[in-house]
Amino acid sequence: MGAQGGAVGPEPALCGAVWPVRVGVVPPIADGFCVRAEAAADLAAALVTGTVVVLAPARVAGERPGGWLESCGKTQLAACVAESLWQAGRLELLIWVTCTKRASVLAGYMEAAAAVGETDVSGDGESVARRFTRWLGQTSMPWLMVLEDLPDMTVVDELWPSGPAGRVLVTTADPAAFTGEQKALVYPVGLYRPAEAQAYLAARLGSGRCQGAPELAADLGYEPLALAQAGAVIASSGMSCQDYRDLFAAKSESADVPSGSPATGAVTWAISAEQADRLAPGAARALLSLAAFLDGRGIPRAVFGTPAAGAYLTGGTEAEPGAALAQQALDAAEQAGLLTVDTAPAVALVRMSQVVQSAVRAELTGEMLGRAAIAAADALLQAWPEDEQPTWLARTSRLCTYSLQRTAADLLWAGGCHPVLLRAGRSLDRARLIGPAVAYWSELAAVSDRILGRGHPDALTARAGLGEAYLAAGQVDEAVSWFRLVLTERVRVLGPDHPSAITARRDLGRALMAAAEFGEAATVLERVVADYERIRGPDRPETLAAHEQLAAAYGATGRSAEAFRLYQRVLEVRERGQGPEHPDTMTTRFELASALLADGRYKKALSAYKRTLADRQRALGPDHLDTIATRAALGSAYHAAGRMASAVQTYEEARTACERVLGADHPDTLTSCVNLAYAYHAVGRVTDAVALLRDALARCERTLPPGDPVTRTVLDGLAAMA
Repeated sequence: MGAQGGAVGPEPALCGAVWPVRVGVVPPIADGFCVRAEAAADLAAALVTGTVVVLAPARVAGERPGGWLESCGKTQLAACVAESLWQAGRLELLIWVTCTKRASVLAGYMEAAAAVGETDVSGDGESVARRFTRWLGQTSMPWLMVLEDLPDMTVVDELWPSGPAGRVLVTTADPAAFTGEQKALVYPVGLYRPAEAQAYLAARLGSGRCQGAPELAADLGYEPLALAQAGAVIASSGMSCQDYRDLFAAKSESADVPSGSPATGAVTWAISAEQADRLAPGAARALLSLAAFLDGRGIPRAVFGTPAAGAYLTGGTEAEPGAALAQQALDAAEQAGLLTVDTAPAVALVRMSQVVQSAVRAELTGEMLGRAAIAAADALLQAWPEDEQPTWLARTSRLCTYSLQRTAADLLWAGGCHPVLLRAGRSLDRARLIGPAVAYWSELAAVSDRILGRGHPDALTARAGLGEAYLAAGQVDEAVSWFRLVLTERVRVLGPDHPSAITARRDLGRALMAAAEFGEAATVLERVVADYERIRGPDRPETLAAHEQLAAAYGATGRSAEAFRLYQRVLEVRERGQGPEHPDTMTTRFELASALLADGRYKKALSAYKRTLADRQRALGPDHLDTIATRAALGSAYHAAGRMASAVQTYEEARTACERVLGADHPDTLTSCVNLAYAYHAVGRVTDAVALLRDALARCERTLPPGDPVTRTVLDGLAAMA
């Protein structure tokens, strides 16, 4: 924050979490899971603090990776272990993180950091996640982190959770990466034992329908997924286990099963699909086709209630019965053992085994494949919350988009880039997942260039998204380069006065400012201001924003008088149209004060800062970060004006507020200490200044990464006062 602070980032998390704390969505325990309760109890006993347990599928000779035996129940076993530790009161913190992408890991850590309230949650996802990882290593509170479907160690690079009070439980398809992990216990999860399979069927069906259960379990090879599907069909019909055996034997003689799958799983899948058809003719298969393209670990339930899903289920009419039909189809698919629906009121997710999803997609041919993929993408986009809240819904929506990219591939580019792909990138931007955002937009830009061509509007939108991601990541040279390309192409294809071209010119001006190319930025932004005034009018919000950007460029090039006049004009318009306490108005007045200070007009600058501080205190409260930033800036203005008594008092107030709201170790608090120390030194309180800086240095070295700019500032201050 410091003397140059203005409007700042998101609000800090509320401290004082109510313990114990749960973070993430733990899958519910399936019906009949008591069959592996003994194994879960053994694992819970082995999972003592400081250890790592890895659950992986036990390989069967001749089975290909990704086959039906991948659905061995490792996630269910992990959920059972986590819940047993939680219910026994052995945990103060339970965290469940889906690990298929780096972005999902970062999002899970950020959510945990916010829920715990013990670490700073400002900044990008990487910095928040690293701070939270350090906290896990230091806390004495017993915690368990479950890393679901971890593909390899790269997705948790520098974020591996460890600590004397912690336990780590991993589910993975490939345990090879963990063979060298210290204290890691690799636990193969495979077929049921005969007694377990019989116990499962008894628990699922009741004793009255278990005639032939031992033989049925043997027929199914004791495969967990096959038994689950068989149990579901028997439970939702009038069959007995013997009846299902007869049906299974007859079906096994048929070749009408997905090719390339082990016979047992393929046959039980076919029987379950037919049962779903009987319960909801047509609709169940259609719903399964939608779900097959999304992330089976958790599809937002709202996806299936959208107009797009309703239109697909009803054959093209977005009629009112679509939602009711979707519920009927969900019930049918669940009763047939093809998916599960979480019943927790706070989190509505549909889960579907990836091998079942593959089997469903294998049945789709020709145009059916494209229609289902586009309908799934349309439905996901319609269900995606505009405000990105709640966080679990935005996170699962992004994971579903990744699944769409993998399963639908070029189908999403028919006629242009499907909007859901752009929405996922913007969601990463808003979630402050900067590194993953750069990677995502880079891939999207490359694919759009390949499929659509470099001049296609959607390709240019993807490039602009990449430019924004680079800008957020501080890679300003790359951002400038991409924005130049976007501007050149939009002018060439659309003309210089097209709204998209003007937007590209504005974006280039912002990037040039970030790159400290202030002179060129001013030239570009002058053109933007003229374009907006001519095309959209002088008092439109986008025109006013462009004026403010140009004023900042003028101020950076020493044209402070021109900057002052622009800010003054914008302030007058905002006060007249939006009111004096609108956030935009207060921000403009803050920037005006900064321009006045830069021009040496100390009296007017102090007056503007005081007015902004009073307005923000009244409208936002004394502990809002914008209010604190204004107080710090007022202290700097007093300092610059030589009014040192007022500067010291204001700096002390800013430091106290920072410490109260953000904590003593927050970078903004440490910066406020530096400001105060310089003021102390200026009034002759050298001992106080040095003591303050030494304390700040100790905090910097304990909490900030090596080479952090705040640490360097503290060291410079100590050197200057030596």
